[in-house]
Amino acid sequence: MKTALITGATSGIGRATARYFANNNFRLIICGRREDRLTELQDEFSHLVPVHTLLFDVRKKKEVAKAIASIPPDFLNIDVLINNAGNAHGLDSIENGDVDDWDAMIDINIKGLLYVSKEIIPGMVERRSGHIINIGSIAGKEVYANGNVYCATKHAVDALNHGMRMDLNQYGIRVGAVNPGMVATEFSEVRFKGDTERAANVYKGLDPLQAEDIADIIHFVVTRPYHVNIADLTVLPTAQASATIVNKNHIV
Repeated sequence: MKTALITGATSGIGRATARYFANNNFRLIICGRREDRLTELQDEFSHLVPVHTLLFDVRKKKEVAKAIASIPPDFLNIDVLINNAGNAHGLDSIENGDVDDWDAMIDINIKGLLYVSKEIIPGMVERRSGHIINIGSIAGKEVYANGNVYCATKHAVDALNHGMRMDLNQYGIRVGAVNPGMVATEFSEVRFKGDTERAANVYKGLDPLQAEDIADIIHFVVTRPYHVNIADLTVLPTAQASATIVNKNHIV
């Protein structure tokens, strides 16, 4: 049984991936900031596979290190790391941007990914095996108006994905990214700071991707034969042609 550690597992793509993996015989380490949701997920999955929860904020380096150091022996050999934790805050032009929003996105999307990876990679190097999946975004491939800092953080994830793959190639560690377009999760509610009406309008008139679609794809990527590494995969709903071209009259 392989062990997978998933960050940002209490909602959206992370939660859907944890659920998909639990139903496909992966031992799970699920990580997040909301203890109540971690407990709910542990209760949901524990009859299927062994589950361990870690409560920490990826932005806090010492907290990350302490949490990962506490992983019990049965879970220590982590085969798959899914760097999923990430956020978008605000949708403002650069001159009107909120510095706190910028800090949050940089700290979570870039530094958080690095802090977690730094703790997990040494074990993979020692074992000469492992698979890292970085959850990027179409925003890491294209920049769009008012996306400035969020797009910059996801471009950084894209660069880190390439850099990790190069650096870890010598150890036989697979590294790849899944870059979704429009996915109907809590993403837009967070970006618009709880404005549910504005968030709902993002997906009005089209069938967006669902978190379960991305979970299915992540599972496909990590279950390929070991000589196969899906290095960089962009996934869009049919109604979306690019970061800025969306057919709002396309509902299947």
